Amino acid sequence: MNLLEEKAVNTIRFLAVDAIETAKSGHPGLPMGGAPMAYTLWSRFLQHSPSNPHWPNRDRFVLSAGHGSMLLYALLYLFGYDLSLDDLKQFRQWGSKTPGHPEYGHTPGVETTTGPLGQGFANAVGMAIAERRLAAEFNKPDFPLVDHYTYVYTGDGCLMEGVAAEAASLAGHLKLGRLICLYDDNQITIDGDTKVAFTEDVGKRFSAYGWHVQRVADGTDINAIAAALEEAKKVTDKPSLIMVRTVIGYGSPNKQGLPAAHGAPLGSEEVILTKEKLGWPKDLTFHVPPAVREHFAGLTEELEAKRAAWEKLFAAYREKFPADAARWDAWHGQYVPAELEEDEELWQFTKPMATRGASGQVMQILAKYLPNLIGGSADLNSSTKTYLKAFSDFQAENYGGNNIYFGVREHAMGAIANGLALHGGLRPYCSTFFVFVDYMKPPVRLAALMGLPVIFVFTHDSFGVGEDGPTHQPIEQLASLRSVPNLHVLRPADGRETAAAWLAAVKRTNGPTALILTRQDVPQLDGTGKKALQGAYILSKEKGQIPDVILIASGSEVQLALEAQKKLWDLEIDTRVVSMMSWELFSQQTPVYQEQVLPATVEKRLAIEAGHSMGWERFTGSKGAILSIDHFGASAPGKVLQEKYGFTVENIVSMVQELHKQ
Repeated sequence: MNLLEEKAVNTIRFLAVDAIETAKSGHPGLPMGGAPMAYTLWSRFLQHSPSNPHWPNRDRFVLSAGHGSMLLYALLYLFGYDLSLDDLKQFRQWGSKTPGHPEYGHTPGVETTTGPLGQGFANAVGMAIAERRLAAEFNKPDFPLVDHYTYVYTGDGCLMEGVAAEAASLAGHLKLGRLICLYDDNQITIDGDTKVAFTEDVGKRFSAYGWHVQRVADGTDINAIAAALEEAKKVTDKPSLIMVRTVIGYGSPNKQGLPAAHGAPLGSEEVILTKEKLGWPKDLTFHVPPAVREHFAGLTEELEAKRAAWEKLFAAYREKFPADAARWDAWHGQYVPAELEEDEELWQFTKPMATRGASGQVMQILAKYLPNLIGGSADLNSSTKTYLKAFSDFQAENYGGNNIYFGVREHAMGAIANGLALHGGLRPYCSTFFVFVDYMKPPVRLAALMGLPVIFVFTHDSFGVGEDGPTHQPIEQLASLRSVPNLHVLRPADGRETAAAWLAAVKRTNGPTALILTRQDVPQLDGTGKKALQGAYILSKEKGQIPDVILIASGSEVQLALEAQKKLWDLEIDTRVVSMMSWELFSQQTPVYQEQVLPATVEKRLAIEAGHSMGWERFTGSKGAILSIDHFGASAPGKVLQEKYGFTVENIVSMVQELHKQ
């Protein structure tokens, strides 16, 4: 490391240290120990564009160890992204561009929201899959439009998490040679030395996964790190893990190599001692030597020249392959053809069918209009009906496929789907049984936090699963998902509502959608269809001007509400049936429309849903009632459980009669 490089590395270190000290909170240990590694990658290898952070052919850099966020912010600032020195000084403060953990869409240059350990690692696997799929689709001889790498910076904590193990296993199987992981192997966790809980041979584990593994003994040796990165790029048929032995809190006389350097400021006295030890001006904060600033400016100029060369290449590509360029624009623009919604085949359902089966039918039609629809299931294609029949499988020998076999890896599946969406150019979905959403809640939540248009397909949506018993019967999952901000939860009643649900999902660009689908057959109902896009609508009107009672139901229970309505009419209780496919979509409608569907003057309401009652009070009010299941299910045929738990026409009629008396 020459003198200028040493100054550059120390600039990164002390921008982080000073920001954390100013904020009086943060994690200085990782930036101090990992600065040489990050500097080597960013200065010699990473292909990116500070002036255009969304340049399609940029290398992706994922800081999976998101607590080290100041490392990333320092780099973004020095390379000239839209991040000022004042932004660094506002680290972790209200309204700043530099939150405690990196947030996608909030800070320019941040590729994904990280902090929950292991999520970023799995996101990176999704990004690497996306790179290979798009390269297979668009690259031509002499026109390598898609020619970039995915780099992930990870730590001990990330590699302890199960989601990283799941994702690493799949990445090895798929031979994602353009995925390179820099492992900050500092052997320290919050509780102490990793020897208290993490003594496995990580290198052997990753070798067993099918990864190419290297070790760098000295984390300050940037030439050794660079040599390892060069070697990793030569290995095209395996993802690479570079284990870099670093020292947490490097340079701190009293905290170097100790857990104390991990998650708290060094303290003003220790900062001075550290600056003295590393030859840094102790009386200056947020100091960037002029030579270092000039150095990074020169690196940025070179990077922008590479982007300009790619744009020239793309212009020539557009001229020579106009049809392919138009497809590129469509894939990256998330365009939904108007013809899709008008395709009569999308709405043609006549026979009783499980909504999971209807979903599978709809997906085949969608794929004709959206050829960048990509995804799969956690080893459940035959049950979730999510296989795209017109497309091949995405495998190491065929990166041109759209069907991904995730294996029994729900957690990684969700995080990989997020990575696919983050990369751009693709429309990801993933699927499993609804009860197993608990295995993948973190990526669902992060998709909502990041505003990613990922589609989560959850089937076997209630105790109607039957004989498999309570372990496979969702109860609280609907309430749980509805509590997630910015997540749209859609539970359609029949085939046409399922088509509407999918249409809403593919049209959505600012957040994820969860489709909640039945295992058992449900009848095709009169009057369903595009109206479901409003979230809730009057499926069957009352006979008079104003109903005595409103039945509100979702999914498989809508048919029960319709049958009960007829019985109630016979009892001279005028009843309206509202199909409520989505609370979230309904809440987006105008107050006038909401009042039309659920008039405030009608206080006697019954909500019917085979899930937990939590939250339905907002629609039933204090004078309404809820038919739900607030306990676990049992192993028995679904129809038996339906009767035992009161999901019958007779019980609905009885509950309404009681309401009507009040």
